[in-house]
Amino acid sequence: MGQVNFYHLTYSAPEQVVSNLAARAIEQGWKIELRGRDLARLDQLDLRLWQMGEASFLPHGKAGGPHDGLQPLLLTTFPAGDARDALMALDGAEVSAADTETHKRVWILFDGNDAQALNVARGQWRALTGAGAKAAYWSEESGRWEKKAES
Repeated sequence: MGQVNFYHLTYSAPEQVVSNLAARAIEQGWKIELRGRDLARLDQLDLRLWQMGEASFLPHGKAGGPHDGLQPLLLTTFPAGDARDALMALDGAEVSAADTETHKRVWILFDGNDAQALNVARGQWRALTGAGAKAAYWSEESGRWEKKAES
């Protein structure tokens, strides 16, 4: 069972956290599924990732193309179904206990300024740790990332 890391965003933009986490994983040769709930939001994220510039460029693509399996970072609203090393979930995208068994790492990013997002993340924590997943909770409320809890 892979490690699940919950990221409580209060200062950083989701695009920046996605970029930082994904860049390190891609450097290790990992393929990442970035799962969202809304196609329009993924289109927006896709555009932002392209606009970040050469210094922070992440090779990526949206699911549904002919080369999905080749994409280091695949943006999708559904489970990718191929052998991805990691899963990054945004905006309350569903993550199951089975996802923690098939991925080396799962990141759940949520907006700490949104009460609904907090409730969804709390429910995901209870469900995943209840199923036996090892989880860590990271917060940036102090202005830098700190591990606040782990199961």
